[in-house]
Amino acid sequence: MALTGRAALAALIGALVVLAFRTAAVLLIVNGLVLAAIAADLVLAGRVRPLRMTRSGDTRVLLGETASITLTVENPGRHPVRAIVRDSWQPSAHAHPGRVLLRIPARGRATLTTALTPDRRGEKRPAAVTVRSLGPCGLAARQGRHVVPWAVRVLPPFRSRRHLPEKLSRLRQLEGQHRSLLRGQGTEFDSLREYVIGDDVRSIDWRAAARSRDLMVRTWRPERDRRILVVLDTGRTSAGRVGGVPRLDSSMDATLLLAALASRAGDRIDMIAFDRRVRARVLGATRSTVLASFTNALAPLEAELTECDMAALASAVLAVARHRCLIVLLTDLNVTAIEEGLLPRLPVLASRNRVMIAAVADPKLDELATARGDAPRVYAAAAAERARAERQRISARLRRRGVEVVDAPPERLPAALADAYLALKASGRL
Repeated sequence: MALTGRAALAALIGALVVLAFRTAAVLLIVNGLVLAAIAADLVLAGRVRPLRMTRSGDTRVLLGETASITLTVENPGRHPVRAIVRDSWQPSAHAHPGRVLLRIPARGRATLTTALTPDRRGEKRPAAVTVRSLGPCGLAARQGRHVVPWAVRVLPPFRSRRHLPEKLSRLRQLEGQHRSLLRGQGTEFDSLREYVIGDDVRSIDWRAAARSRDLMVRTWRPERDRRILVVLDTGRTSAGRVGGVPRLDSSMDATLLLAALASRAGDRIDMIAFDRRVRARVLGATRSTVLASFTNALAPLEAELTECDMAALASAVLAVARHRCLIVLLTDLNVTAIEEGLLPRLPVLASRNRVMIAAVADPKLDELATARGDAPRVYAAAAAERARAERQRISARLRRRGVEVVDAPPERLPAALADAYLALKASGRL
């Protein structure tokens, strides 16, 4: 049972009447009338429990866009129901409208459409549907709750998609260029040509030579369809915000652009997210489904407020990267974490793989480094200069170990990582 604002208004008017007459009889009459009206509303209000509810609508939506969910309320009873219906969702879903007055005819149905505009990734689920069935006077109502399951997965927005046409154009140019011919095992066969003095005799194709009058040798080209393993660091440093966006979200955007580009290039790309254990994993997805698989796996991922265990991460990577591949680690260039955690494990990771590290740079450091004027700004500039110098030092140290380093602000990181991938592919080092 629930009392409405009309009941409070009726009680207020009754109180004024009682104060005007100041007699016990008037008090009894006023209270009796109000209570009788409330009782009549409760008796005549439509029943809430028999109502049947179902949902339909969107199950996936990109972050920043709007999903539409339709709630269908069916009344199997013989009397119509006039009710205020509230479809409750978690606050981050930003459901609208909050409450709607529905008139559900006897043995009929009515619909309520709720628009969700989430501001966070992950699964969004409704709490409950609260129905307040009003009586004819509108003083009191029957109230009940119905649990109607549904889930909307909020996917990463993939804002870097705008860079994809330009990167694909560069990829097509790359595939049309002449590739230098190489010899040796483990490379991709290209064609046959006549033997010339100085050629390695091990490259002679004796079967082809038997079919012709000249000796023929095999020529090779660098393998183009390679393996890529993207490793997302979901430790505490990924929770930090740069430009109002968590580092993890910027890394996801770069991961999706790389996945879209690599799948178009014919490369096999896998992904794991790790801090102290594997938080998400996409392995063996086909080229046509890899982007959707990545997006779906990244949607509920959140940063953990724990330090990433680099030793366990290296073990997890080696367990997945059983063949030679490009390992792309998206993490922060934190000097302590890199020197104490990653560098001791780097020889194991890079022994048969090529390693690339992509990090989100904070443009605020550049602003602070150029600030002058008073003592606090000078101290802030000195601290920013020191942070930049440490970042450059650790990047140089990684490059001396043969690691490719991509360090760019959030809005430039996806394109910079794609450019680094294309550069490796063009030079045959992938």
